[in-house]
Amino acid sequence: MSSDSNQVQLDKLQPYSKEKPDLGLEASVLGNFLQASFKPIFDFNTGMVFGFEGLAPIELTRAANLSSALLEGEYFSWHNVIESYAKQGLFGKILLNASLDVLLQSEAEAGENIKHLAEFGLLPCQVVIKLSRSKRDIDGLLLKQASKHYRGMGFQIALCNFNQEFAALALWTEIKPEYVLLDKAFIGGICHDKVKLKIASSIKEVASHSGAAVIAEGINNHLDLIALRDFGIQFGHGNYLAEPAIKPIKSLPQDLIKSLLRVEYPRESMLQTTATVAKLLTFVPPVSPSTTIAEVLDLFELYQELYSIPVVQDEKPLGLISRMRMIDNYVRPFRRELHGDKPCETVMDTDSIIIEHDSSLQELSELILNSNPRHLSSGFIVSKSGKYLGLGSGHALLRLITNMQINAARYANPLTLLPGNLPICEHIDLMIQSESTFIVCYFDIDHFKPFNDVYGFQKGDEVIKLTALLLTKVCGLYDFIGHIGGDDFIVLFQSTDWEQRCQDFLSDVAERFQHMYSEQDRLRGGIEIEDRQGINHFYPILTMSIASLQVSPGMFKSHHQVSEACTSAKKQAKKFNGNSLFIERRLPFVPNPITKNDKPN
Repeated sequence: MSSDSNQVQLDKLQPYSKEKPDLGLEASVLGNFLQASFKPIFDFNTGMVFGFEGLAPIELTRAANLSSALLEGEYFSWHNVIESYAKQGLFGKILLNASLDVLLQSEAEAGENIKHLAEFGLLPCQVVIKLSRSKRDIDGLLLKQASKHYRGMGFQIALCNFNQEFAALALWTEIKPEYVLLDKAFIGGICHDKVKLKIASSIKEVASHSGAAVIAEGINNHLDLIALRDFGIQFGHGNYLAEPAIKPIKSLPQDLIKSLLRVEYPRESMLQTTATVAKLLTFVPPVSPSTTIAEVLDLFELYQELYSIPVVQDEKPLGLISRMRMIDNYVRPFRRELHGDKPCETVMDTDSIIIEHDSSLQELSELILNSNPRHLSSGFIVSKSGKYLGLGSGHALLRLITNMQINAARYANPLTLLPGNLPICEHIDLMIQSESTFIVCYFDIDHFKPFNDVYGFQKGDEVIKLTALLLTKVCGLYDFIGHIGGDDFIVLFQSTDWEQRCQDFLSDVAERFQHMYSEQDRLRGGIEIEDRQGINHFYPILTMSIASLQVSPGMFKSHHQVSEACTSAKKQAKKFNGNSLFIERRLPFVPNPITKNDKPN
């Protein structure tokens, strides 16, 4: 079907009437019971409300079904939700439930909806149309045209029902939504269900490539919430967070916000996260927007070291004027004479990078990498609570990061290049000070010294490097890996599925360590060594002992106490034969004790 015929179909659809539809309800019912309710949707990165999903009254939905006025009922529901949203002074995005049939209605309905929004001081950009499946087959080209039409007016689109075969995936390719809802069927128990986690991973990966954000639906317990947060899902709702209500809550309890916002230090950039943008700050006197171009040129001539000049009004930074841009534009004949009296705001870069002084270097680096390359040379504005503080340069950022990497290498283990003792201790202290809850796991290779004696230090080094590789493979982004020395490693887990990760590691070890032996030693299950007294001792194939303990806020004051507790747990772990994971429960004052079985596999 051609695009022209699709347009004809779209235009021929019956326009929606502004009058309330006859849904078979008495006026008293309409007045007393048809109140919309709302599900708050929270941003896991901030703990704040991102928006609300509007829910039509059940009575209205039932009446629409009985009267076969489904489309009219949906539009009336929209108006009902929008009116309640506006009158309550709610904020953020508002998700309106709609079928595909509504999306395919004519332009008349869209215009009426915009008018209705305007009546309550709302804009289309605040509205997200949450689409569900249609009961009839939908032409893909017509659907694409309709979604483009709504987007052109400022609306955004969300897709749901990803538990219904491939229908929603097909819609995804046609509509390319701004938001994708992860169905509650995949949420319940996701903290310990590998299949659900894999499905969620696939949806999140496709979403990231298509520029869509994922919203998790139906979160009903804390473990699933933290698992989703650790997994990288940013938005979600559910009864555990807040139940739907006519007057919804607008913020989470402080203890829940605190658990969501625990301080996290990615293992690959620990040093960068401890340094802030303030380290790059240089104060450069700003100019006002009314300062003339000629005056700015004089400043560049007077101060040759300036790469940019900030434009500030009432302490608020507005943009930057780059030396290179000024030179390119005003060294030509008569340009200064012709344009010198104009205000400098006409030549400033209004798209300059402005970043808070306490932001991490990692945040700044990502911001610059995702921006126009000119920002690396022109620099960035540093602010405090939105007020101008000074400038920073890309050159200074690169120099500081390089120095940090050199410093990190200085304290890294030379064999594995993993952080050594000093970074390990600093990282533990940082997490204690931030009141984070984390799991410390001490990894020790059993029978390593006899193996090293028989096979030599080079083969022993291969075992140590293999261990580092396997640990890196199973650890998450926020799980810090350190190499204490020799055959001892430590991991500070923040992944909620840390125990499963340990078990996966032990499975890898059981398979890979065997291949470090000769065929003869593999067949007999180990090596035999004669001691100084001439007595033969048999040592089985290398295994791994893991000692783990949970660190909760207030339990320890420093890394010294954590180290003592780990040493004690390690002694217990070494009592077990074979690959084993020992979970320490003997420590006092553990708010959330781990309840898994201590016995090794």
